[in-house]
Amino acid sequence: MFSWLTRKITNAVSDGMMNRMLQDPYTENLFSMFPITKKIGAINIVEAGMRAESGKPIERPLGSPVVLSPWEKLLFNPVHLFRMPTQDGVEIQSGVTIGPRAKKPLHLEIPILVSGMSYGGALSLKAKIALARGASMAGTATNSGEAPLLEEERKEAKYFIGQYNRGGWMNTPEQLSRLDAIEIQLGQGAQAAAPMRTESTQIGEDLRDAKRLKQGEDAVIHSRLADVNSAQDFIKLVGKLRKDYGVPVGLKFAATHHLEKELDIAAEAGVDYIVIDGAEAGTHGGPTILQDDVGLPTLHALSRTVKHLNKLGIKDYTSVIAAGGLVNPGQFLKAMALGANAVYIGSIALIAMLQTQMNKALPFEPAPQVPLYLGKFKGDLNIEKAAEHLAKFLKSCVEEMKLTAYALGKTDLAQFNREDLVGMDKDLAWFLDLDYAGFSHEEQQFAREGFQALPHWLMERVAEQEPPAVKNIH
Repeated sequence: MFSWLTRKITNAVSDGMMNRMLQDPYTENLFSMFPITKKIGAINIVEAGMRAESGKPIERPLGSPVVLSPWEKLLFNPVHLFRMPTQDGVEIQSGVTIGPRAKKPLHLEIPILVSGMSYGGALSLKAKIALARGASMAGTATNSGEAPLLEEERKEAKYFIGQYNRGGWMNTPEQLSRLDAIEIQLGQGAQAAAPMRTESTQIGEDLRDAKRLKQGEDAVIHSRLADVNSAQDFIKLVGKLRKDYGVPVGLKFAATHHLEKELDIAAEAGVDYIVIDGAEAGTHGGPTILQDDVGLPTLHALSRTVKHLNKLGIKDYTSVIAAGGLVNPGQFLKAMALGANAVYIGSIALIAMLQTQMNKALPFEPAPQVPLYLGKFKGDLNIEKAAEHLAKFLKSCVEEMKLTAYALGKTDLAQFNREDLVGMDKDLAWFLDLDYAGFSHEEQQFAREGFQALPHWLMERVAEQEPPAVKNIH
């Protein structure tokens, strides 16, 4: 009887809903929300509501959902006979040196580094300790982010990169002297060089002491470094830091269409490494317009950076670290094949670190509430487990990259280059100086080397007589 009644009620309700959906005019029809959502987008609808509620810029955690770097359109080229795969059992080298010409180069065991995520501005002390410990367990470096030097973090970090930052919190001799590399932070992919402010009400006493702030004083990240108001100021700063501390001095900036001009100044300054931070980079909670609409995608920026450094003749001794939205070993290795010496990871490092500890916030709160400084569950993070999971993630990624090295006949991850990749898209392959997958390497070499020496009118005449494969390249 109960089953019959339930079916009867359910049938009547569903019939009524279907009739309304099919008979009501669109302006009165709930179904209108489907085309509205498709047109405007669910993210834009929700974020419009947030803006309407607060009247202030909204801050979205972990970066932009807009991913414009088509890493999936690049594939590696394994070998079988013309060049043999690497014999199993041969050790694949994975070490990397950042800043080889510095007095004290930074030697790492793997080419995956933990990116700058600041204490207080982004993460809790527990999260920073876990990142440092996990990175050390895997043989790589962690980064301070725009924060002061923390004794707890420095103690856990075998290799520690500190950011000379726009807040001024790592810019004193006593802190700089304890770093393994100094990274001058002029901007980042998710926020460019926009000024940021943390209100004093959101700053605990521990963070206030670390940043040496007065009671009631906001923490401000300025658009410029206090002592850098011109290109010449930057050049002088780099020279002083390299002379005084001897460790690699790098530059981090948001990937931009002006990057060649920026690199010219960096080269004149003599930086030891470049961090090119693409628009897909993450952040603790940056304004959405800076995340979605400012900068260049990581893939495009990386390729242009490497090409320009080669043009300047300094790529051999100027390390490149690719950053911004890189999340898996395939992307890491493709970035290296395109010329990066190493990669930075941020958001995916947090995801790996949290592993099942995300459950401490889910399903009623978002996962970032566990590692963030203002997170409701920051005290619940288990440092030991978080560090172990991050280290396992890093080691897993490197082992997968090594398996690819075997398949391509390599003995060192640093040996990967553009010839190891092929593009699925003609325009992308042309831009990256790769072969297009649709034609053989020989056909494309003929097109590049043979045709380019001919006058344009003769190129067209020859192309008309050549097989379609060659003709279509043009």
